[in-house]
Amino acid sequence: MTVNQAPPKPQTRPAANAEAPNIGRGLALLVEGAALNMPEIDSPTYKLFRETVSAMVKKIPDRLPETQLLPLVKAIICEFESYRYGADSALREQLTGWRTLAGTLLGELLGALGIHPSSGSAAPLVGKVGTLASGDQIRAYQVMLEELLHPGGKGGATDDADPSERAAIDDVDGLRGGSAAQQHLQRVMDRGGKGFVVLFRLSCLGVIGERFGVEAVHSSLNAVSAFITQSLRSSDAVYRWSDSALLAILETPATEQMTTGTMQRIVNNNRDITVEIESRNVMLRIPLSFELIPISRFQSSDDLFKLYREPVSKF
Repeated sequence: MTVNQAPPKPQTRPAANAEAPNIGRGLALLVEGAALNMPEIDSPTYKLFRETVSAMVKKIPDRLPETQLLPLVKAIICEFESYRYGADSALREQLTGWRTLAGTLLGELLGALGIHPSSGSAAPLVGKVGTLASGDQIRAYQVMLEELLHPGGKGGATDDADPSERAAIDDVDGLRGGSAAQQHLQRVMDRGGKGFVVLFRLSCLGVIGERFGVEAVHSSLNAVSAFITQSLRSSDAVYRWSDSALLAILETPATEQMTTGTMQRIVNNNRDITVEIESRNVMLRIPLSFELIPISRFQSSDDLFKLYREPVSKF
């Protein structure tokens, strides 16, 4: 019996004009792309780095044996390392220079205002100006400085601010406290202003205090205060209400529904903050919630102290 067998499949052969992978060209593109995306910290150094790398790239032929390719790759890597070390050094020099300049300007400013650097309101500013590193720390510091220079807020309340309000600045973290908030609310009520009091509650600060200490709590309050202040208008004011709450006073004709929506967006946009703990930066997320109270509900500014205030913690 004859068995029909399928004819054998023809063997596939590579086309005569098929090109082998062009390793040299791929390497050149990779090096050029990496060099293009290196940060330009110091312009002359970066320009020299780009010129050197471009010259090395031109030496990469389309075809190069592995024995000759590896030494060239190592030389390129060394050039990248050299640039990184130089850029890091330039960045440290710039940072040191700006910190020194900021410290000098702060000293001149305090002297012109007649404020002693060791006073309760100025000491935190003087102590922290040379340690600022992250964006959150700088923004928190900016809030502290603005509170010192404008204790009545930027909305024009500084001119008629009572001198005792300057003493209401918390000596620990630079945030104004409940007495300053009460005085601000009284001024708004005296001129018949409309608006809202917003109580922001910060969760997990007790855990942070137990784990990292009270300084971490103060740093967290400052960072969250900076975030809230940036999210509000320049005429709004933020105060420290307790160890786990911040108070904002908003003078606005907006409706309660509109203001609630605005505050909810701020809470929803809450992000990680960076605090310095034992000379190292730690990323933390502080959950936020809020309570909105129309100013029209207050019979007097003393009613402000009827709002819930958690007891002072003992970290």
